[in-house]
Amino acid sequence: MKIAIAASEAAPFSKTGGLGDVMQALPEALSQIAGNTVCLFLPYYSRVKYNPAFECEFITSFAINLVWRKCHVGLFRLKSRRKKLQIYFIDNEQYFNRDGTYGYSDDGERFAYFSKAVLACMNYLDYKPDVLQCNDWQTALIPVLLRSEFKPCFPNTKCIFTIHNIEYQGWADQNFNADVLGLDGSWMDTLRYGESINFMKAAIMSADAVSTVSETYAKELQYPYFSHGMSDVLRMRADDFYGITNGIDTTVFDPNASKSLPAHYTAKTMAEGKAKNKAALQKELGLKVKADVPLYAIVSRLAGHKGIDLLCYICDKFMGMNAQLAIIGTGEAQYEHGLTALAKKYPGKMVVRLAFDPALADRVYAGADAYLMPSKSEPCGLSQLIAMHYGTIPVVHATGGLNDTVKPYDAETGEGCGFTFVRYNGEDFMDAVERSMALYNDDRAAWNALAQKDMALDVSWNAPAQKYMELFWKVIG
Repeated sequence: MKIAIAASEAAPFSKTGGLGDVMQALPEALSQIAGNTVCLFLPYYSRVKYNPAFECEFITSFAINLVWRKCHVGLFRLKSRRKKLQIYFIDNEQYFNRDGTYGYSDDGERFAYFSKAVLACMNYLDYKPDVLQCNDWQTALIPVLLRSEFKPCFPNTKCIFTIHNIEYQGWADQNFNADVLGLDGSWMDTLRYGESINFMKAAIMSADAVSTVSETYAKELQYPYFSHGMSDVLRMRADDFYGITNGIDTTVFDPNASKSLPAHYTAKTMAEGKAKNKAALQKELGLKVKADVPLYAIVSRLAGHKGIDLLCYICDKFMGMNAQLAIIGTGEAQYEHGLTALAKKYPGKMVVRLAFDPALADRVYAGADAYLMPSKSEPCGLSQLIAMHYGTIPVVHATGGLNDTVKPYDAETGEGCGFTFVRYNGEDFMDAVERSMALYNDDRAAWNALAQKDMALDVSWNAPAQKYMELFWKVIG
């Protein structure tokens, strides 16, 4: 199958969150399936264009129109021996030569340009994919353009739109079509949502199928509590709306090979390997080096929807117990200040590092005993998958992908892979923490067996990639 994928970020080139990880791993996994060829299209951000680590070759340049604007399109390809996966970058210094990725007043125009340029570049390359997969609001105009302006170029291409985070939808005023897109008036009903233009709504209505990143999240998004105003639209597409739970790139996240870790280990050597990593991590972070004290960790954006409000609520009670807590991340000022103040109250027991540090995050996954993820909502979540792959037992709120990937532990049968709570409140979160701590303190052999079982789980992209293929085949008939 010929597959094209468009996204606004992909590690290691650019990454602001989970989308970057997914776009690093999913195209690679799809390209390894027999009979597939995959092309991935990304913006040529300055951090990629001027980074000597990424060697690219120039393919062509031309111009496209955004109504009255004539916009340069430069097409580059990453030099690679992988013939079944080609990575292309779309160059425009006006739109992509910036310090950041998002957050600019012209983001709508920037990614409308990118969406149109992706289709124009595919047409130049004469790459007629069977399926074109688009991701989140930044590429949400592609299904609309594919069905309108570019329909003669790609009459048989089917389009899948994947929602990674519905909170960010791509809003613009009603003049956006006349000012930027230039589609005829018949498309306004598709583009309009209320008194505005909404990119994501347009994609949901015009794509051949819609997917999201876990089965539970697909169900949740059809209810107003989770959908940020999009539930009615998604219910209209319920028959063509699918949930496919993400995996992780187990070659990137590998406790037996990561260069960031002081000690490597497998499931068989988990107890010894994690003990060495734990001691080194405690020393690095300024925690008391104690082997028998459970070390809990969070690597996250410090935001309300990540459950940081619950963590702050229980923190004094938590730190009154025989436990340690390490928090790595940046985010909302109220939580940065609040958690930093709490850490000062509990020196040697609690530490907060306000940093985005992938190498440190890797050491935290390897050195911690348990991983906290009390998210209010979570489309899929990758951190709990990484934690389990490192033998770090998750304590999570049973929502979205957390509900799909972390089955509750049953002490009598040994089934399950972590500790969960259903109702979003501090008391239930604390109860889950206490249940995990009881197992750690009272039955270390059972704890280690659970950690080893988690490490043996297949959290790779193998199964999700096959499910994407099933969806692709279903859509193209």
